[in-house]
Amino acid sequence: MATASATLLLSLALLASAAAASPSSGAGAISRFQEYLRIDTAQPAPDYAAAVAFLRGQASEAGLEARTLELAAGKPLLLLRWPGRRPSLPSILLNSHTDVVPSERQKWDHPPFSAALDEASGRIYARGSQDMKCVGMQYLEAIRRLRSAGFVPDRNIYITFVPDEEIGGHGGVELFVSSKEFKEMNVGLVLDEGLASPGDEYRVFYAERSPWWLTIKAKGAPGHGAKLYDGSAMENLMKSVEAIRRFRTSQFDLVKSGEKAEGDVVSVNFAYLKAGTPTPTGFVMNLQPSEAEVGLDIRIPPSAHVEALERRLVEEWAPSSRNLTFEFKQKMSVLDNFGKPAMTPADSTNPWWLLLEEAVKSAGGKLGKPEIFPASTDARYFRQIGLPAFGFSPMANTPILLHDHNEFLHKDEYLKGIGIYEYIIKALATHKDSVKDDESRAEL
Repeated sequence: MATASATLLLSLALLASAAAASPSSGAGAISRFQEYLRIDTAQPAPDYAAAVAFLRGQASEAGLEARTLELAAGKPLLLLRWPGRRPSLPSILLNSHTDVVPSERQKWDHPPFSAALDEASGRIYARGSQDMKCVGMQYLEAIRRLRSAGFVPDRNIYITFVPDEEIGGHGGVELFVSSKEFKEMNVGLVLDEGLASPGDEYRVFYAERSPWWLTIKAKGAPGHGAKLYDGSAMENLMKSVEAIRRFRTSQFDLVKSGEKAEGDVVSVNFAYLKAGTPTPTGFVMNLQPSEAEVGLDIRIPPSAHVEALERRLVEEWAPSSRNLTFEFKQKMSVLDNFGKPAMTPADSTNPWWLLLEEAVKSAGGKLGKPEIFPASTDARYFRQIGLPAFGFSPMANTPILLHDHNEFLHKDEYLKGIGIYEYIIKALATHKDSVKDDESRAEL
């Protein structure tokens, strides 16, 4: 075992020198990244056809097998494969999504799909530069380098470019994990997106908060705008809003004090408030409405006491005694399909974690304390069926700008991330499972 580990570390160490002469070094890799960024895949009308055509070209240049699946009409999922020498081993899946969120052009310093490189700062400005076109291209560039160096993986490596993550993944990964094609892949580990880190350490995520999107509706007697009376729709609703605000403050205080990380608390944010009788120029001001509504975005960590939160919703936030009703628009479970918290062990009990940690270290990086992702990614669908999945985007010393104006990634940080993935892919691809695979048995 010690000899095998030493051999792996030595081969990983040789990657740095090989990368210097690789076709993915420097200007070429940056140019390909910019080309991908310039494809407008913003919701609600992403140009998936152009993205898949570009990525299939990149896959062909990298020597990868390619298939396009369309599990939902008009939503292509690109599935790439790098065959391993021992295909019966559990495979590695490197997942990324092709869609991005919309942007407000007038609030950007550079057009969101220009992929403008500011030579003075080294920043590449584009929607998707952090979330998450960078990661998808880093997978491909790392594989280019490895293949150029003559490396052949032991296990199959799959790379997926999936649609619709930014709108819930229902037309993408949610369907994919139930497909025949996915089941035939024999996936052992999934890597998906993480977040940028403002500090030197890379962030890694072993779980994520589950979304509860709901509306609370209030009803009450309408009345003249000058009349004071109990039980109006707005009064009923605002009592709930105040109770929700107090809970939100209590959770946020735990984060501000450093007692808990953002992903460890229940977050509640107000998405909209709707009430009043509209007119062509605004609202009727002397009429108290008979209905009012608020929309909430709630995120629940796997460690949360779900039953207690549900009681709070029924008894305090939307009690029927105040003419309040609620409806879930989305309610994801914090448990996997086997009734366990949907979390991937990030400690010595998980050999995949140890490999990931050592590979990042060998590449000259360092992982921070494993975290619960504060929002939602496609990784939840893999954890839901019991697969280990880590969220990881190699962006250190970078402000968190996903979904923000002027989203950017420094070109040097992007190139460094390619090297990080070289180490990771090689380490995961050569990991020897404790159980003999079919090919090993055939050799005995």
